[in-house]
Amino acid sequence: IANEDDNMITITDVEKGNLIDEVPVGVEPEGMGISPDGSVLVNTSETTNMAHFIDTKTYEVFDNVLVDTRPRVAIFTRDGAQVWVSSEIGGTISVIDAKSRQVIKKIGFEISGIRSEAIQPVGIRLTSDGKIAFVALGPANRVAVIDAKTFEVKKYLLVGQRVWQLALSPDESKLFTTNGVSNDVSVIDVKKLRVVKSISVGRFPWGIVVK
Repeated sequence: IANEDDNMITITDVEKGNLIDEVPVGVEPEGMGISPDGSVLVNTSETTNMAHFIDTKTYEVFDNVLVDTRPRVAIFTRDGAQVWVSSEIGGTISVIDAKSRQVIKKIGFEISGIRSEAIQPVGIRLTSDGKIAFVALGPANRVAVIDAKTFEVKKYLLVGQRVWQLALSPDESKLFTTNGVSNDVSVIDVKKLRVVKSISVGRFPWGIVVK
């Protein structure tokens, strides 16, 4: 559990409801990403601008990786080889080699007619085959489609206003986006890479999961 005001990660026993340990991290911990084998947790600290690598057996931070300003989301690739970290104010995605903990690529974004400061990546989703990454670009009102092998931005999809988070359907045929200012969810056909529907929801939608 990321505790933003206390600058620490809390580890609990879910079944017993007991506190197991507390792990000090950087200022304003935010995103949490777990490796496929469950051995490594990556936490992002928004003010320290770091991705903290934590051993889930010893509960110790064994590495800190500097990324761009205000990191939000951390997600492992399905094979556990890479960690993708979004930096909201920095406007980039840092791709980190999970073994060496080195940043192997920084992905930036340029959209015609959109100011650079309005491009604020937050949510990330990767397809299970490791071929495509989708990134929510906040006030830019776009979802970036990235070739996850070459790290090349292939396309931008126009969605609702202030897109925050993303979720794939179980069969990965659809991608859903939460649009915090327009109060709706955009539905994207993953194969056609096209927005096919907009669903009105409550005010300021942020997170989303698909059953």
